[in-house]
Amino acid sequence: MTTAWSRRALLATGGGAALALGLPTAASASGPAALPASAASTTAADAADEFAALRAKWRDLYLGTGFSPTAEPFKSKLADLGTQASSFHSTMAPAHGSLWPDLVHLDPDPDTDTESFGFSANMNTSYNRLRTMAEAYSQPGTGLTGDTGLRDAVITGLDHLYADVFNESTARYGNWWNWQIGAPQALMDTCVLLYDALSDTQRANYCNAVDKFLPDSAVGSYTGTSTGANRVDLCRGMILRGIVGASTAKIALAVAALSPVFPYVTTGDGFYPDGSFVQHTSIPYIGGYGAVLNDGLGRLFALLRGSTWEITDPGSRQFLDTIDAAIAPFIYDGLMMDNVSGRGITRVGSSDHTRAHGVMASIVLLGMGAGPEENARWRAMVKGWLQRDHYAPALRAGSLSLVNTARLQALLDDSAVTASPEPSAHRVFYNMDRATHRRRGWGAGLSMASERIAHYEFGNGENKRGWHTGAGWLQWWGDGTGLDQYSDAYWPTVDPYRLPGTTVSRKKLADGEGGAWANPRPGTKWVGGTGDGEFGTSGQHLQGLASTMHARKSWFWLDDCVVCLGSGITSADGAGVETVVDNRFLGAGGTPRLLLDGRAQPVTQGWTTTRRTTWAHLDRHAGYVFPGGTELHALREERTGAWKDINDGGTGTAETRRYMTLWQDHGTDPADSSYAYIMLPGASSKRTAARAADTGWLRILANDAGRTGISVPSLGFTGINFWAAGTAGKVTASAPVCVQIHEKRDGTATISVSDPSRTVTGLTLTWRQHVKSVLSRAESVTGVRTGSAVTTVTFGDLSKSRGATHTVRVRVR
Repeated sequence: MTTAWSRRALLATGGGAALALGLPTAASASGPAALPASAASTTAADAADEFAALRAKWRDLYLGTGFSPTAEPFKSKLADLGTQASSFHSTMAPAHGSLWPDLVHLDPDPDTDTESFGFSANMNTSYNRLRTMAEAYSQPGTGLTGDTGLRDAVITGLDHLYADVFNESTARYGNWWNWQIGAPQALMDTCVLLYDALSDTQRANYCNAVDKFLPDSAVGSYTGTSTGANRVDLCRGMILRGIVGASTAKIALAVAALSPVFPYVTTGDGFYPDGSFVQHTSIPYIGGYGAVLNDGLGRLFALLRGSTWEITDPGSRQFLDTIDAAIAPFIYDGLMMDNVSGRGITRVGSSDHTRAHGVMASIVLLGMGAGPEENARWRAMVKGWLQRDHYAPALRAGSLSLVNTARLQALLDDSAVTASPEPSAHRVFYNMDRATHRRRGWGAGLSMASERIAHYEFGNGENKRGWHTGAGWLQWWGDGTGLDQYSDAYWPTVDPYRLPGTTVSRKKLADGEGGAWANPRPGTKWVGGTGDGEFGTSGQHLQGLASTMHARKSWFWLDDCVVCLGSGITSADGAGVETVVDNRFLGAGGTPRLLLDGRAQPVTQGWTTTRRTTWAHLDRHAGYVFPGGTELHALREERTGAWKDINDGGTGTAETRRYMTLWQDHGTDPADSSYAYIMLPGASSKRTAARAADTGWLRILANDAGRTGISVPSLGFTGINFWAAGTAGKVTASAPVCVQIHEKRDGTATISVSDPSRTVTGLTLTWRQHVKSVLSRAESVTGVRTGSAVTTVTFGDLSKSRGATHTVRVRVR
């Protein structure tokens, strides 16, 4: 990965590239750019010209350029846009309390309850429909291009909403977002598109309305709803209001208000140095708000470059680092992992694939303002995602805006760009309790919860049954297969008590358990992991949501598998507790063969069994090995549900999908139960059977309430989660830490240590291994003592490192 400093040096020597997106050049990096001498004599005509130029630039950014309206996929997209706009036009019926009969915005009892949320959303949707109509009027090839009747209908609608609901005299009700972000953005976008057709009075009215609901005070302090992606959205609305209303003060205020977004944070919302992105205080959100922030900043950089208000904050350079550090690790073969998408995973019409499409287009846009090496790397990366997504290709899925379609189509057609493959890497995001693991042929993502990160996000009636998505939920995809695994009606049909990898109490939970926006968090601290970039070790002290259930879960991430161990599983809920080995989505009619110890099982729906098993294999999915054998439960079933079951805004249409579930039952109110299994994504039945037969491949060093550890001698791997001070195998730790040792064939070894609980103020680590020399060590290491048979490493205060990895590299032979 290119470091922040190497990239900054590159930008400093290539100011033209920085200017491409309005990023600061070397000359302006030390602070705000000084106005040129001629600025003092800028005439009103010059200012008007600059506002006109910005309006023209925003039109291009919004509508897109460089595409043929008669070529596919643009021809069809433009025709669909025209059809949609025509439908909106024909059904628009201005009346007191609504602009469309199906979108009543008049709230008979205005407040901030769920009912009022619906009315404010209808107001926002009305503005969105008008924007769609304005776009159809402005774009070529829609069948409505330049249609004055459509244009006049949009203006009629704008005037009606202004008079009826969105004006200086109205009191806000329902959801704040609709009033401060949604409606102002749609209104100002429409004003830019139809600027010349609006009167001075109309533009003034609309700007005054925006000022009422999006006042300067909305960006006065970096707190509450004015942080992270929300802050970028607020600033976008304010900048466009300044452009439409010719207010230099509004634009300058909004540009200055972006500055708190750029620096890394150590608490609360924003990007963290480890690549984590958090919104709503405790929700990992790279796939939702992070994507919005990424897209919003990319467009604002492009809009303001070369203008009086060019974004010159030095921190804006740091933002580019987030592409590699925070966003790319969560995109796999063209999909965005659900475990960083909050409540958005339950929205009908969207999926992990559609959420990635816009992000990919944003990366291409941002690359235009990065250094040439970064731009080339990002374009190759995005092209690889585009080419490998055979399930929902971005350019055929229909989810992309026309402008983003044009941007990605141009990249796909660029023969000078060679697509890059998925990398092999392990990443730990210790500030949001997530980990990703990629190997040749498969990728995975882990989702945990702690006193810092919520079990799940529930709000606006969305994600009502996401209770256990932080209970060690393990997503994974194979190379070229399974890209629909969490996409095709997965969320309304999957058993929410049996998400893959989780350990859960079967205690019944209410929809939205924990409360809306309550961010229900467990009281546990020891959650996190470590790794050397190739292999990884993760651990979670799990406390169930609204449950007495506790467990200590561990994952060891290797070259062709994940070794999964659990211990200390205890509960007093009066309900059963299960560990879900896997729960594979089989689509609407899938019947892959399941082998248990080499014997094929029935493919009839509703089939179930419980038997002592040492290995299992599901065709075209994975192999599973159970060291020493386990009492395995298996179920092949069809499940039916509707999006409305999990999201108030969803459809009521019944969806039926098939699943194959494998789990271990710990019984009702277990005391100190455990489990152990090896998951081999994409493995053949032959390879799975061979791994099961090789009983010396894996050594379980410990698996109890004090320590969980393994060694794999053939890989030179040792991973241990010390829940408390103790010894496992050749390693002794004086405090509760996560330890990984990776001995390599070149005679070196990497010792990786982290403090997931953030409580360790000093550590002595002993490894019963001869070390010849120390090659490098972290600053936190206060001493290394080597001997003929024992090596001791002492660390200082690890608690302030927030769970980061501390590395020592040594030569062992």
